[in-house]
Amino acid sequence: MQKKINIQNKKARFEYDFLDTYTAGIQLTGTEIKSIRESKARITESFCEFNERGELFVINMFIEEYSHGNFYNHNPKSERRLLLNKRELKKLEKEVKNTGLTIIPLKLFLTDKGWAKLNIALAKGKKLHDKRETLKDRDNKRDLDRIKKAYK
Repeated sequence: MQKKINIQNKKARFEYDFLDTYTAGIQLTGTEIKSIRESKARITESFCEFNERGELFVINMFIEEYSHGNFYNHNPKSERRLLLNKRELKKLEKEVKNTGLTIIPLKLFLTDKGWAKLNIALAKGKKLHDKRETLKDRDNKRDLDRIKKAYK
């Protein structure tokens, strides 16, 4: 039985408003998938962008070098291509170019077949007052939960 790999970008929920989410495959080399299976990857500072040929790449995703990889090891911060349908790629590219939105990775996980997948979101950056409002709502919810628990 394979253990569940679930690497999340918790910072993204605070920094961005999500408009639409997609699940994309990732083109990886052998040592990269082995490191992901050991949960040695980070997506907190990463983002996605298109190249001149219309392909979507995840930038700044860190996958630690595999411990038994000798000279076949990969570059930890290399660009990795995301695999989506042409229709989805064209829609995302149009949204990013026309409205100034960004594409943010949310979660890196392994499927039952062992494929690495990345949940990405079309996102709009929050302003400072929106972030303060998010913090205020979170504090109010926590206080309300405390009161409900004390009442029971």
